[in-house]
Amino acid sequence: MANTQGPEGNYDPAGSTQMFRAFVDEGPQSRQQAAAPAGPRIGMIVGAVAVVAIVAVVAWLALK
Repeated sequence: MANTQGPEGNYDPAGSTQMFRAFVDEGPQSRQQAAAPAGPRIGMIVGAVAVVAIVAVVAWLALK
């Protein structure tokens, strides 16, 4: 763990001030890039819906 000091010179044992500043300094561009890979999540949702639909059709045909 890094021993850091806050802006007033106060001891910050967790380094939370430094981590907060790093988060703020990232800016909105980095957060947009991190949120961009939604494709795999959408693919999983579509796949799950397709599996549920196929199971429903098979169950309907079996009980018909």
